[in-house]
Amino acid sequence: LFSPGFQVAPETKAVMKWLRSIPFVLSASLHGGELVVTYPYDYSRHPMEEKMFSPTPDEKVFKMLAKAYADAHPVISDRSELRCGGNFVKRGGIINGAEWYSFTGGMADFNYLHTNCFEVTVEVGCEKFPLEEELFTIWHENKGSLLNYMEMVHRGIKGIVSDKFGNPIKNARISVRGIQHDVTTGN
Repeated sequence: LFSPGFQVAPETKAVMKWLRSIPFVLSASLHGGELVVTYPYDYSRHPMEEKMFSPTPDEKVFKMLAKAYADAHPVISDRSELRCGGNFVKRGGIINGAEWYSFTGGMADFNYLHTNCFEVTVEVGCEKFPLEEELFTIWHENKGSLLNYMEMVHRGIKGIVSDKFGNPIKNARISVRGIQHDVTTGN
């Protein structure tokens, strides 16, 4: 997941430990600099290739999650190609991260590969460092999308894996036929 010789910062190690200790199932990373929702993998399977589609086994789920955010966003869902983020209009405001640009060490890839958490990256606006007076508008453009995205936590398989006495089984492996990516139960 990380390049050889890559040094992991102490705060990154702490977040990695935290993510492994709590069974999160959904998260989003908010960035600035574009207006699009990306999903894993962010790192291309072919590191020499830029802009190469690199799907996870859960491609359909990630597309559904990304679309849940993008479709509820008033600007991302705007069909004008002349607006900020307009080059993603034909894709519905979403893109596989590695197909946009490949990079190593991203949280979305880490979460998918090492925890049960599915994460998308939301580029909330075309300015990398928006002015303070722009933050109120950015918040209101993203509030409904964030709520819609959070509601997605109720999609998919839910339940308790228990033994014959009804006791929950910690770290039980759950497999879905046709998807080569297992998850494990929490506490």
